[in-house]
Amino acid sequence: MGMIHKYQEAQKEVIMNKILIVSAHPDDETLGCGGTILKHKSQNDKVFWLILTNIDTKNGWDEEKVKSRQKEIDDVAVTYGFEDIYKLDFPTTTLDIISMNDLIKPISGVMNKIKPNMIYLPFKSDIHTDHQVTFDAVMACTKTFRYPDIRKIMMYECLSETEFAPAYHDTVFIPNYFVDISDYFNKKIEIMKNYSSEIMSSPYPRSLEIIEAQAKLRGSRIGKKYAEAFSMIFEIS
Repeated sequence: MGMIHKYQEAQKEVIMNKILIVSAHPDDETLGCGGTILKHKSQNDKVFWLILTNIDTKNGWDEEKVKSRQKEIDDVAVTYGFEDIYKLDFPTTTLDIISMNDLIKPISGVMNKIKPNMIYLPFKSDIHTDHQVTFDAVMACTKTFRYPDIRKIMMYECLSETEFAPAYHDTVFIPNYFVDISDYFNKKIEIMKNYSSEIMSSPYPRSLEIIEAQAKLRGSRIGKKYAEAFSMIFEIS
């Protein structure tokens, strides 16, 4: 029996995935894939969080706001149960004026440390330039001959950013992968409430009502109560 138990434990270790969630800003992760993160955790996957930007008093932010933001990040991280958080602390809204090499180097360092199997990142054509640059910088660190552990890359949609991109064939978000989050949606909403300054009143995009409406719409596509939608870049099986 002891040998069987050890074999079962070894099988669990093989199945377990290492998931990297990439955010340009804190709250992107919850809006885009909060339910999916919770589902990964329920499956005993190891989930890591990479945040590219942050706010700081030296960049003109109020000290109380800075403290509040860091508490939000810590509280959200604890609730999700991330294995670790990596904060690159680039000034928010400035990624487009930072050298791509300066962005790629620390991202590559995180990739080499975690060796993720799956990556979730912002949609390439989100209207916010921080999201666009985040996508480009992360994708530069996904060449399979340098990062052979990566098996799947997914782009998530972020309310108030994704749907405001021009609806042209090369910029519109086309979902081709859906995750049933019916069992996790309520907790996703509770986590989102940590970002009180980011929540809008209805009928604006980041209101709790619209977050639920989007999840219901995506759920209707697969016959589930709630879902999150993704655009899969590639998968290696």
